[in-house]
Amino acid sequence: MSTQYLDATPPHTPGADLPEHPDFLWRNPEPKKSYEIVIVGGGGHGLATAHYLARNHGITDVAVLEKGWLAGGNMARNTTLIRSNYLWDESAAIYEHSLKLWETLDQDLGYPILFSQRGVLNLAHTLQDVRDSVRRVEANRLNGIDAEFVGPEDVKKLCPIVNISDDIRYPVLGATYQPRGGIAKHDYVAWGFARRASDAGIDLIQNCEVQGFETDGDRVTAVRTSQGTIGAGQVLLAAAGHTSTLTDQLGIKLPLQSHPLQALVSELLEPVHPTVVMSNAVHVYVSQAHKGELVMGAGVDAYNGYGQRGAFHIIERQMAAAVELFPVFARAHLLRTWGGIVDTTPDASPIVGRVGYENLFVNCGWGTGGFKVTPGIGWCLAQTLAKQEPHDLVEPFGIERFVSGVLVDEHGAAGVAH
Repeated sequence: MSTQYLDATPPHTPGADLPEHPDFLWRNPEPKKSYEIVIVGGGGHGLATAHYLARNHGITDVAVLEKGWLAGGNMARNTTLIRSNYLWDESAAIYEHSLKLWETLDQDLGYPILFSQRGVLNLAHTLQDVRDSVRRVEANRLNGIDAEFVGPEDVKKLCPIVNISDDIRYPVLGATYQPRGGIAKHDYVAWGFARRASDAGIDLIQNCEVQGFETDGDRVTAVRTSQGTIGAGQVLLAAAGHTSTLTDQLGIKLPLQSHPLQALVSELLEPVHPTVVMSNAVHVYVSQAHKGELVMGAGVDAYNGYGQRGAFHIIERQMAAAVELFPVFARAHLLRTWGGIVDTTPDASPIVGRVGYENLFVNCGWGTGGFKVTPGIGWCLAQTLAKQEPHDLVEPFGIERFVSGVLVDEHGAAGVAH
């Protein structure tokens, strides 16, 4: 069940009501010779799509192929922020649809995902930040999304540890605030989707790396993998930062670039940070996980690459920014750092839909916004595959927009794009 709190201890006691060991949550079958639908990518989006194919459409002749272990890529490497307060109608619609699903997801999956609706603050540090923030709040309200602009004193009430003094580099002039935003436990989300999909009869195949494709005319007929060739009626590529390496094998060039994205966590601390705080100017975002560690991240690294660890200078900048906004963090110790691989497009919006072949679909380009849209995109992709036409909420994100010029440009429109 969703939980709201601002001035209280996070609603989870370590060790209480934890799920059973994940080894027992799903089957580990050998792949069949063919499936009605093959999903490449066993992360959050692939698993959610599989779940909703079974739940909403009764389609269970499905395989989810994962080259490593389920949800071991970006799903295990993100910072779990959930919100829907994007500027443009198209983006706001898909993220709000997802947020509504998040609010009942633990009931749907029959599994605790620890969704904590503690609210999300996006700080404004300049007059232009204030203007942009107010514009976004008004756009959100027109779309029926909970949003408000709050002043520095209200920021302090919502998050007492924020430094709102006027003698710092980037003084806090206010913030957008979405009360329904928050965080969830990413591992539990993945395990919940995987269990339900497996129970429905969908095959989740780990350590199954895609090595190529077989085609016949305008159709992809099979996927060649490290566990043999698997025939496919339809193929969905949901491999996040590695999507372009797959489409390259089919001769399809997508407007994608892959970048490392770094984050870090502190040692375990007593509850001190009751909400989520993001800052575009200082470029850091911080929340406190259920166990107590501070979770921090920043923007993508400037270079292209597939590394899953980052450089020290990025971490150093993140920490300097965090300590400026939260002086209480100055004595916290860094516990670990990691990186994910994000795929970005020219307009900072995803590519979703059919590409190149009659039965080939892609879901990619979510950049740093992939986790929060997990249930929503799974729902929409399941309908797209089941009905062979794009769901209304993903239709604006077809690759055709790069020809028509009808872009959904989210560069900076929603602050730090996490």
